[in-house]
Amino acid sequence: MTTNKRIVIIEPYAMIAHGLRLMIDDIKGYEVSAVIADSHYLERIVPLRPDIVIVNPAMIDSRRRGFLDEMSQRLPGSLFAALVYQYIEPEVIRNFKVTIDISDSREKIAVKLRQLLETGEQVVESLELSDREKEILVAVAKGLTNKTIAEQYHLSVHTVITHRKNITRKTGIKSVSGLTVYAILNNLIDISEVE
Repeated sequence: MTTNKRIVIIEPYAMIAHGLRLMIDDIKGYEVSAVIADSHYLERIVPLRPDIVIVNPAMIDSRRRGFLDEMSQRLPGSLFAALVYQYIEPEVIRNFKVTIDISDSREKIAVKLRQLLETGEQVVESLELSDREKEILVAVAKGLTNKTIAEQYHLSVHTVITHRKNITRKTGIKSVSGLTVYAILNNLIDISEVE
């Protein structure tokens, strides 16, 4: 009989933590041992000895750059994944072995967790924009609002916002003007189309 891999989620928002927990509990071979929603995670996590720790990087105090080193020393053998649903500085994300995005399906999460456990190495996610993300980027560069983009592509405003967050995460560009320049330089839009 094989034992399930133990996962601890460090996430302050109950709805997100609960949704992720339900998705992981549906994946064979994994179980969520605990969800920690406060800043005292280090003291609470060590006795649990998880195989994988999924943490919202926004919970890490920006002054504690050595967070993962400290966690690794206190939890030898544990692997760390970032749970991302907002902009996080790329240099922070690089410290994690894998990134679980809020838009990932259960199947994609299962693949990422399996690769992480099998290799123990960083699971590199493509930073290339998807076709839909390119469409949204072009619309943003043309000056369209989220609502107009949603109507044009028959999406919810929430989905448009998620695509914009993914575009920002993948490109590292936060401003509309920066994204417009990116779109022009990558031949996604002609300069004459920009208002």
